[in-house]
Amino acid sequence: MKIKKALANINRIYYPAKSPEAVRTSVSWLIRQLGTSGIRSGHVKVTWPDDEAFRVAVASYDRLKSLGIKKPLKPKERYIYFLLRKKGSGYLVSSHTCYLYSFIHHLFNNLAEQNVEMVHCGRWFVPAFKWQRITYDYFLTQQGRIQEGFNRESYISELARLGYTHIEINGLAFPKALETGPEGETYPMFYTYCPALDQFVYSRLNKRLYPGHYLDANLAYLKENAEIAIRFGLTPGLLCFEPRSVPERFFRKYPMLRGARVDHPFRSFKPRYNMTITHPLVRDHYAEMIRKLIKEVPELGYISIWTNDSGAGFEHTKSLYVGRNGGAYLIREWKDDEEIARLAGENALRFFRLIRDEARKINPEFRVITRMESFYGEYDTVWEGLTEGVDIETSSLMARGWEMPYTHPRYEESHDVNAGTVYQMDFDDRERTLTEDLSSRNSDPHFYFSAGPHSMFDPLLGIPYPVLTYRRLKILYENGVGFLACTGGISPPEMAPFDINQEIIRSFQYNPDMNIDAFLEKITKRWAGDEYDKVLLKAWKLAEEAILAFPNITPLYSTFGFTWYRLWARPLVPDIEKIPPGQRKYYEDFMCTTPHNPNNVDLSRDVLFRLTSPDKCTLNVKRIDSNVWKPLDSAIEELNRGLDDHAKTPGKYKVLTDQFIRLRALRCWIMTQRNVAAWISGVYGYMTSENEKEKSNHRENVSELIRKEIENTKVLSELLDSGVEFMAMTGQEETQLMYGRNLKRLLEKRINLMEQHMDDEPFIDHGYMERKAGEILSK
Repeated sequence: MKIKKALANINRIYYPAKSPEAVRTSVSWLIRQLGTSGIRSGHVKVTWPDDEAFRVAVASYDRLKSLGIKKPLKPKERYIYFLLRKKGSGYLVSSHTCYLYSFIHHLFNNLAEQNVEMVHCGRWFVPAFKWQRITYDYFLTQQGRIQEGFNRESYISELARLGYTHIEINGLAFPKALETGPEGETYPMFYTYCPALDQFVYSRLNKRLYPGHYLDANLAYLKENAEIAIRFGLTPGLLCFEPRSVPERFFRKYPMLRGARVDHPFRSFKPRYNMTITHPLVRDHYAEMIRKLIKEVPELGYISIWTNDSGAGFEHTKSLYVGRNGGAYLIREWKDDEEIARLAGENALRFFRLIRDEARKINPEFRVITRMESFYGEYDTVWEGLTEGVDIETSSLMARGWEMPYTHPRYEESHDVNAGTVYQMDFDDRERTLTEDLSSRNSDPHFYFSAGPHSMFDPLLGIPYPVLTYRRLKILYENGVGFLACTGGISPPEMAPFDINQEIIRSFQYNPDMNIDAFLEKITKRWAGDEYDKVLLKAWKLAEEAILAFPNITPLYSTFGFTWYRLWARPLVPDIEKIPPGQRKYYEDFMCTTPHNPNNVDLSRDVLFRLTSPDKCTLNVKRIDSNVWKPLDSAIEELNRGLDDHAKTPGKYKVLTDQFIRLRALRCWIMTQRNVAAWISGVYGYMTSENEKEKSNHRENVSELIRKEIENTKVLSELLDSGVEFMAMTGQEETQLMYGRNLKRLLEKRINLMEQHMDDEPFIDHGYMERKAGEILSK
């Protein structure tokens, strides 16, 4: 007898009277899935065993042992225990609420066809990862929360189905934060994401600093997210930039509580300061705020603190954009760098412990998580001070600062690898040694993992690379990683209904020894039937070959920078300044740059960074042309042939159209990346060439890339009418962080400008930054 047959024999489902709400949610879904109206369910005092009912519970291991269920589990190990008899009796017991809902889905999707003999005496399932925590949830709490048609309940339930365990809940209820700035400054936009504690509650110290209606609305949004999360068994948490700047009017009242200057002096047109956390009044302020929040949501399980960016930072740390600085109380002047680093590191650690200890008065399991990149100048002090309940999240424990110690899996000399993505395919033995060091202090490392939106191919959604996703998970699992920090979240299920990467994540959590080929064969048959399953498999395989061959022009442009710098709206022309200023406003007003940022005229630069070099771009253009187009075009053609054949039975297999559009969108995205690299190579090559033949070749290369980008833009415009939601897009006015529904009109302007200026002479004013900085800003 198969498990699905035994499940159909269930006639009574019971659960303990004091069960968490997630148990009731899971039981309700189970009953709906069984489709039997005659099933009786309800909460009762559990008596074990019961040969007639099927019982569902969240129970400790000690409770299981008292029932005669024994297995040599490690201390505190997380588990699911599943027993099912042929007549439908048995029990499903989870150690934690976060596994129950996803395991029931796993039961129906992955185990239903198995013989009931495998579970009739009970079977233990240990999740591959203790935590699968979402960090920087693009849609739920960050810039994508204004996505048109976004449904939070549907999204969170999908997270639970897929096996995620912890989610962040602190998003703003408004499209933007209240931060303001001078004309021409885009810095307030950085306060839209990772909102600080003081955007939800106030303390006695900062009361009335922000309007009450603003705080109330934000807190309500947070609590609504928490309520949905708890209903599905997920642990809610926070992601904040801290200690974050506060309005200058606070320091008019408390001038002696001024802390560090934390803004970026290039991107910001006014100095921004936070409170000095060295002072006990400010520490009390933070203690009161976290206390208030956890009283509102007692289930809060963690806070992830990002820092030294986006208007936040710790006093006297080296990576502050204006250099070491801070309030009056940490260290006096004229001390050497070593002593400053030690005190700055200890000050940060004291802050982490303060938050942890205050929160643990209500939730004893509360944890604080931070990142080490910002503490490269205080690394040794902070590393040695990581203790119980103070964790770190990272792409690599070996890294100091923002370096990436791993290389591209195909191009070994390249370190242009986005953290945690499928381009990070190695795991050095030293990672395990450092993990063991932390674990000995009850501090846990959370390793970055991403196979969803934002962290790669931004702003695209649902790009399929299932085998690469599996390999990345397998590498982490086999090296003993227990905590994942899954960047970006997932694509909303309504927008990406066939997200195969997420299905891999779901299955892997309870079956890390899965046969990836067999799994893909099964799911393609479910989605595309026996007629087209092989079409889908072949298309994915070819797409993955192309994705692995993509050299990554610069990590900035393959993630949020693609939108921030308007790479799909700004025209690629030989000399950007030849376009009259008024004709550039349609995209410049929404670029996340200042008027003097060299990126406005030079795609190889951003503020004082050199993003890439002409030589590197020349090589990457060749790599894309040689290695990417053939497999990617073959994947698209494979799906196209399937669609031509499928036209005989239209609408039967929507997955073919869905994947066809997404891969065409990926082609548009990579083509723009290719042409950006060709622009840098061609324009710089033209300007530095000393003979006319070389200059002529470079000029023709620039003309060629513009022709390619014009055609590429036309294809992209066509895809916007396809009915497939292949990219993140707000239904409100576009912002610097997100494209809007007006993109199609912007593409028309882009095409017109490229056609008009294709024959301009290639030129970059390398004195642009200084020239623009000396100009008067005009409205």
